[in-house]
Amino acid sequence: MDPIKKLIDMTGVFAMLSLLAFGGGTAVLPEMKHQTVALNGWLTADQFTNIYSLGQIAPGPNMMMVTVIGYRVSGVAGAILAVVGFLGPSCLLTFGACRVWEHFRESPWRTAVERGMAPITIGLGLSGVYAIGRTASFNFDRPLNYNLITMAIGLAVTFTYLLRHINPALLILVGGVAGWLFLRV
Repeated sequence: MDPIKKLIDMTGVFAMLSLLAFGGGTAVLPEMKHQTVALNGWLTADQFTNIYSLGQIAPGPNMMMVTVIGYRVSGVAGAILAVVGFLGPSCLLTFGACRVWEHFRESPWRTAVERGMAPITIGLGLSGVYAIGRTASFNFDRPLNYNLITMAIGLAVTFTYLLRHINPALLILVGGVAGWLFLRV
């Protein structure tokens, strides 16, 4: 494929995802995975999961993982265009929406819209969690015991976080160590 066309396609994918990222970048994880793995073949499912995990543990916004995806697709130019594509459209849309939102600050429909958007945001976030969890724990190209171990680690981390509210970065590190210990080949 022509390198320029690949850059244009990748920028277009991330610009589209930017405008769909309602409630945060996590909301578009399933579609991001579909676009980068299934449709365009830029990454494998395991690479996507690994990049997502890296984005969770690295300082800063977790959706900066698009930089790593862009770099994998087309080097430094890909990294730059992935970030511009993913952040640019949503920043412009947010700027315009905030101006309109302030104009209608006293309107009763504004409160109704805010209340209606909350469950949508939660649902989109949960779909992202499901997509990543399914990829990490249910890979049929791996042996069953591998999937069971990854599922057990994921559930242990989830329940520990829900019950103890431990720093997620620490839980990711502990989960990584557990994976290294139990999944070494």
